[in-house]
Amino acid sequence: MATYSITDLDNRLQPSALMPVMFVGHGNPMHAISDNAYTRTWSRLGQELPEAQAIVVVSAHWLTPGQTHITDAPRNPIIYDFGGFPEELSRVQYDSVGDTDVARLLARQLVEYEAELDKQWGLDHGTWSILKFIAPKPEVPVLQISIDYSMPLPRLYELYGRLRAMRRRGVLFIGSGNIVHALGRARWDGGAAWDWAQQFDADTAVALRDREIGKLLDPYGSWAEARIAVPTDDHYRPMVAALSLLEDGEDISFFNSSIDMGSIGMRSFVTV
Repeated sequence: MATYSITDLDNRLQPSALMPVMFVGHGNPMHAISDNAYTRTWSRLGQELPEAQAIVVVSAHWLTPGQTHITDAPRNPIIYDFGGFPEELSRVQYDSVGDTDVARLLARQLVEYEAELDKQWGLDHGTWSILKFIAPKPEVPVLQISIDYSMPLPRLYELYGRLRAMRRRGVLFIGSGNIVHALGRARWDGGAAWDWAQQFDADTAVALRDREIGKLLDPYGSWAEARIAVPTDDHYRPMVAALSLLEDGEDISFFNSSIDMGSIGMRSFVTV
């Protein structure tokens, strides 16, 4: 088995200009095989991103209560973590590699949280459904970091914030979820957005723009609509991860700022 020194690990990712952070509202898995306004925006933004040394995604679909895991398999298997969709969706491929050294560097930033390396997980649809547009042929490693679903949001914000320095080592971080995610109230026929969904989306957008972190880390105490718009916060947490990685005073730009299927907020942001 190969051995590595701390210096070897430190040299794995070279210093870089500050890399962007993205939060992407991934929505319906069918976007992965669609050509629409959302996917075209993902493609356009992907072409505008600076060259990364690694891509790291926090997806709403990898929950590890009580722990934080980091993928470190040499190649990333695709996970088709859904049911009831056309067979075409389960034939989507996304060819990418992992990187044990990058995983170990990330884990070192989270040592007090006892982050564990994980060779079993691959890329779930919260990751590959957007990366096939943002980075269709990745030439750098792609990794995922799981979400500790038992951790309070302020603590989760602190955890991911420990990775902020990696933005100056060529790492592009992406949170993938949905700020408004009330799947049980979705209008599958494409009906108009619910009033409460529009209100919660608007309120959180203001809080993100003005960096009102206290409100965003306590959505149920901050906005009455949160109980309906965020019945469970699994899809909200990747936004918290992206928020934690922003530097003081850093601006963000919104994209895909609409409500899909009545109750799925596609609002996304990228640092500018």
